[in-house]
Amino acid sequence: MTVSIPLVVLLGAVVFIAWRYLGLRLWQAVTCLLFGFFLAATAVAPDIRRAVSAALSWFTGS
Repeated sequence: MTVSIPLVVLLGAVVFIAWRYLGLRLWQAVTCLLFGFFLAATAVAPDIRRAVSAALSWFTGS
């Protein structure tokens, strides 16, 4: 997926804004980070990557 780095940066910015302005606690942000990290190491990661890629392709119209 060619948008992986910009997507990670965008999601990181969303988490930072939620932490800074919406009251997301640090332990909740760390829990989300660890969940994503461990989810990426599972057998379902390629399916998630394909689903995100398909959703982004549909959203951008390409």
